[in-house]
Amino acid sequence: MENFRDSNNKNHLISNHDKIFIAGHKGLVGKSLTRKFKQYGFNNLVFADRKNLDLRDSNKVLDWFQINKPNVVIIAAAKVGGIKANNNFPVDFLLDNIKIQNNLIETSWKIGVRRLLFLGSSCIYPRNAKQPMTEDLLLTSNLEKTNEFYAIAKICGLKLCEALHKQYGFDAISLMPCNLYGPGDYYHPENSHVIPSLIRRFDQAYREENSEVICWGTGNVSREFLHVDDLSEACIFALKHWKISSTNAPKDEKGKPLLFLNVGTGKEIKLKDLAQIISREIKFKGIISWDHSKPDGTPRKVLNIDKLKSLGWISNIELKVGIKDSIFDYQNNTVRM
Repeated sequence: MENFRDSNNKNHLISNHDKIFIAGHKGLVGKSLTRKFKQYGFNNLVFADRKNLDLRDSNKVLDWFQINKPNVVIIAAAKVGGIKANNNFPVDFLLDNIKIQNNLIETSWKIGVRRLLFLGSSCIYPRNAKQPMTEDLLLTSNLEKTNEFYAIAKICGLKLCEALHKQYGFDAISLMPCNLYGPGDYYHPENSHVIPSLIRRFDQAYREENSEVICWGTGNVSREFLHVDDLSEACIFALKHWKISSTNAPKDEKGKPLLFLNVGTGKEIKLKDLAQIISREIKFKGIISWDHSKPDGTPRKVLNIDKLKSLGWISNIELKVGIKDSIFDYQNNTVRM
């Protein structure tokens, strides 16, 4: 990894002495990032509780930064949810996310934060993008309508990072993960993502001895899933080793440095097969039915992760292992809604 170290510093691009702000530390990703950073000896971490700091308020964000003075910022704060939540709350998914990320990114630049990592989503890519999806497919066609507002917000975030890097040399990088899951997930009965939603449904059906579980859509669409701890590993790896200006840093098709990279496993699974894995692990013996009147979303979504792999990072947690981990967390550590 020598090629991805700062040319003026023999150490990694971040060190254990850095003051690192994890925005969104109580969410799925934020909790995992906190665990992983501490595991690697990064103990100078700072957080901001929602009740004390509204990230949508630019003045309060600036005041907080001036007092706490972080020099590395990770943006894991966002309003997230599944298809139903995206359909029901388009204003929230667009406006809240734009406010949160713009305030954090602009303020980080203004006060001189040394490195910033923005976390986006694979939903930024067009609905009918060529699979597996490469970074150069961004903005080449129409987005998936069921999460269009969230996707537009995330595109705005990564483009602001790109603009600040281009115009002012601000060291802002972005990672675009596929669908995430893992301990600490959000198991809301209507507004959660696919894996926590399925875990909740099958667990409830098992405990109530129901004979059937009804899932949304056809079940024939394919998705890629990444354990949240793998994403955290990727974040720390990128912050340590990915220098955009390095000669060997990933480039786009035109040979220009990439400012955002895909993060995933490179493996996909049909939702029908995913439901079978979860139902077997929970020991649900009933029928799995699919409500075809509900939307499927994007027909197929899997990321090309060659660029990040070229830096030396790959995921480690297999899906079946991660699902067992998530089910255990839900059954033992989660307050059921």
